[in-house]
Amino acid sequence: MNAHTATHPHNRAVTLLRLILLASLLAAWEILAQSGWLYRDVVPSLLSIGCALASLLSSPDYYFHLSVTVLEIAGALAIGGTIGVLTGLVLGANPFAGRAIEPYIYYLGPTPKIIFFPIMIMWFGVGPGSKIAMGAVSCFFPIALSVAAGMRQIDPVLIRVGRSFRAQAWQMAWKIYLPAMRHPILNGVRLGLGIAIIGTLLAETKLSNRGIGHLIMRAYSVFDMPKMYALLIILFALAIGANAIVGRIGGLDTIRRS
Repeated sequence: MNAHTATHPHNRAVTLLRLILLASLLAAWEILAQSGWLYRDVVPSLLSIGCALASLLSSPDYYFHLSVTVLEIAGALAIGGTIGVLTGLVLGANPFAGRAIEPYIYYLGPTPKIIFFPIMIMWFGVGPGSKIAMGAVSCFFPIALSVAAGMRQIDPVLIRVGRSFRAQAWQMAWKIYLPAMRHPILNGVRLGLGIAIIGTLLAETKLSNRGIGHLIMRAYSVFDMPKMYALLIILFALAIGANAIVGRIGGLDTIRRS
């Protein structure tokens, strides 16, 4: 009871600090927009961004482009995430394979994935396939590394129990590895999701006639800064919402296990 009482004011203080920081940031933005220090509309007013945001949300064309981007990101995460989880399981379960292959994944991980985009275009064309492939390649690395690291933290007793029952490889993965690795997998998915969003949108800005990335570049090309910032706000909100959903899944899993 005392711990709960002590924690409650602390949570309120944290929330208050967050609101103060947000209000300060918005106030500083508006001051800079009204100051005239920068070229016109480089930093548009909050009102103009709000109007652009309302115009976007009321436009059917926007929802078409949004659906394209969401489907591309979902496809990228499904493909890259599945391959990443399977790769991490193999590398974590097999020390020899881990020592031989994991350094390549580790050092290729930080490489800007945009260098692979010309190859993706040649392989999958200029349509959604190349964007999905770009996002899949981007999210593969953090997921594979996270799962491989999580595999090495599994209690060896669980592995010995599975082997004592002569469980096959797929049974070990389904009954022992995956249940014991929910959190490493979820953490990897959270990292992979963010990078998949970046990779997919980056591909859309380079060569595409649909998607949110295309809309951002189109707004930039005509110097429609309020619309560009409105699109960025929407992307931030979507990324935060998707991350919150993944985190919520992990939180529910923890509650069930407790």
